[in-house]
Amino acid sequence: MNVLKPSTRRRVLGGLASIASGLLSLPFLSRFGRAMAQDDVRRVGRGKSWWGMGIDLDLCTACGACAVACKTENNVPPAKPGEENAGTGIYWMDMVARDPVAEGDEPRQIAPMPCMHCENPPCVKVCPVNATYQNDEGIVAMVWDRCIGCRYCEVSCPYSRRFFNWSEPDWPETYRNFLNPDVATRPEGVVEKCTFCTHRVRKKRIDAELQGREMQDAELQRLPACAQACPAEAIVFGDMNDPESLVSRLSKSSRVFRLLEHLGTRPKVFYLARERRDQ
Repeated sequence: MNVLKPSTRRRVLGGLASIASGLLSLPFLSRFGRAMAQDDVRRVGRGKSWWGMGIDLDLCTACGACAVACKTENNVPPAKPGEENAGTGIYWMDMVARDPVAEGDEPRQIAPMPCMHCENPPCVKVCPVNATYQNDEGIVAMVWDRCIGCRYCEVSCPYSRRFFNWSEPDWPETYRNFLNPDVATRPEGVVEKCTFCTHRVRKKRIDAELQGREMQDAELQRLPACAQACPAEAIVFGDMNDPESLVSRLSKSSRVFRLLEHLGTRPKVFYLARERRDQ
């Protein structure tokens, strides 16, 4: 029996997805397409927890420890020579420059930027095979084995937080023994992204259940690898449904802003602006 290679299967399925997308643009299906586009946040069976993250730019020193820890924890392959300039490198968490948005603002800042895990994620709506989905705790996750590599999610993400594997990921031989067994490696031809270290959340929940207790906010605040590695404790993670959690209390600060709020994506990652200080 002939079996298609994964890369060939993805190309075939990707072509079928493109055809399906073209059909949705036909007049007799336009009403259906508009209805799908207007579908607001899908919270099918919204879970008890609703995870979010706050990043305090007043504490962040732009050291980049969060980006390094993210790569190590999640088996993100190192960029090959030339990939940085070619735009094909993979960075679940990286440091980006934020320019002043108004006169009198702080000068250009370097800030950490993970996936925003939007409450209303455009990437979920465009995926033709449901490889990208929002789980009942608000994490925008992926089934990598289901991804056909059409890259619709990558195009639809206004934050450019999705990355395509243009080639089979490769690690130096000395790195291979350090790959994290809790996180699957991704093959050529699929898209990948930040997951809020959902494997750590799952493990913490199992540990709490075995001990017959609820997860505590104190053990969640630095749970993702990026937050754990931050020497200034500028990154805070937690349950937005818990009004007493640190991340919930920070989200009510007058310093809070979110990226591209006008698009209606409702990102669950928020930033706290730097406080002005007299020189």
